[in-house]
Amino acid sequence: MDRQAQKKMPVLEALERFKKMRVVPFDVPGHKRGRGNKALLNFLGEKCLSVDVNSMKPLDNLCHPVSVIKEAEELAADAFGAEHAFFMVGGTTSAVQTMILTACKRGDKIILPRNVHRSAINAMILCGAIPIYINPQMDKQLGISLGMSVEEVKKAIRENPDAKAVLVNNPTYYGICSNLKEIIKVAHEHNMLVLADEAHGTHFYFNKRLPIAAIHAGADMAAVSMHKSGGSLTQSSFLLTGKNVKAGYVHQIINLTQTTSGSYLLMSSLDISRSNLAVHGSEIFDFVIDLVDYARQEINNIGDYYAYADEKINGDSVFDFDTTKLAIYTLPVGLAGIEVYDLLRDEYDIQAEFGDIGNLLAYVSVGDRAKDIERLVSALAEIRRNYKKDHKGMLEAEYISPKVMCGPQDAFYSEKVSLPLDESCGKVCSEFVMCYPPGIPILAPGELITPEILEYIHYAKDKGCSMTGPEDMEIKRLNVIKE
Repeated sequence: MDRQAQKKMPVLEALERFKKMRVVPFDVPGHKRGRGNKALLNFLGEKCLSVDVNSMKPLDNLCHPVSVIKEAEELAADAFGAEHAFFMVGGTTSAVQTMILTACKRGDKIILPRNVHRSAINAMILCGAIPIYINPQMDKQLGISLGMSVEEVKKAIRENPDAKAVLVNNPTYYGICSNLKEIIKVAHEHNMLVLADEAHGTHFYFNKRLPIAAIHAGADMAAVSMHKSGGSLTQSSFLLTGKNVKAGYVHQIINLTQTTSGSYLLMSSLDISRSNLAVHGSEIFDFVIDLVDYARQEINNIGDYYAYADEKINGDSVFDFDTTKLAIYTLPVGLAGIEVYDLLRDEYDIQAEFGDIGNLLAYVSVGDRAKDIERLVSALAEIRRNYKKDHKGMLEAEYISPKVMCGPQDAFYSEKVSLPLDESCGKVCSEFVMCYPPGIPILAPGELITPEILEYIHYAKDKGCSMTGPEDMEIKRLNVIKE
């Protein structure tokens, strides 16, 4: 990586030149630099709205970049060590979907862990790919899904030698990493592409104390959420590709679903954040790692809470651990993770990333400060002191292996009927049910609805988890395949 060149920000520089031109806008957007929408101008400010502009020759075009966007994408590829990098203004959801639509056509098989983000299953609905799920191992104490075992990947490849690709989470929401290098080696030996969902792994590319990044390990494509740990604006991401993938074809796939009106606010934030990480990322994430290590030690000293880290490494399903992830097991306090999440927000004005049945995740990254950690630790100590109760009888969080009855596309587009939730047992679901975040489906289209799944849904609803996915927003009914 050329660190001197990485100081350049072509999109930002083009926007600054454009502002000096004092162009009279007879194009979209219709707010005309904010003049047509005073409330929006007062809220976001002139600096923001003056660069909320449309594609034009001085600013390039995201659908067919030939100048400043092209140069910015080349700098991003250099920063991440990829052959090509693409600006994604539809979030990492669109990047994950592009990876799968690039690798698979209707009827093609793809090997992937079941604890994928819904975007991966959405992509299979769109293209008609057939999932070959590897059910992740579980940490019985924490009730969290782990990574993919290399032996399970090998078994899936032996049983499905015609699969086109293997998708890996690097890392999971909880910071768990699989043996990426070995999985890539095995997949490539069988002429399969390796796709990495790195929504939570942007920082891996910029600090040697962290687990290996997918592109550095030899993956063919990686979807990277710059807006999560990289500091860019929400909804901005990169799609990275390696030498085994045709960049022109990937660009065609991107243009199937990505907007033709790319936001220059999002693109400039990608450009600025890429430069910041390329030049200062190592020091930034040294600070984050040390800050989270301190937080973890202080939280574990409170008692009952368990902030876990690389002691969970077992050489296989937990091959490595992202130590910037501040994940906290809460059940010994007698509170579900979602209950601690709600208390932090409602009583202490602290917004955590998410809470599930047994765990809380506090996302720490480029913008956090030591005093914020102190406030979080103090709040957790006070919650334990004021709200602790007997944890007997609480539902242990666990992974429920799905029974896949048909492909996601066939199920989603099938003739269906709506049934009351409890009457859906034994039927095949034709829609999603999930807690969001993290957006990992409890049920996906084509899966059998079982008593264990219904018990989990009821418990999660009762504890206050944000449940999403079904047509019925209250999740009192489910759509199932008509028999």
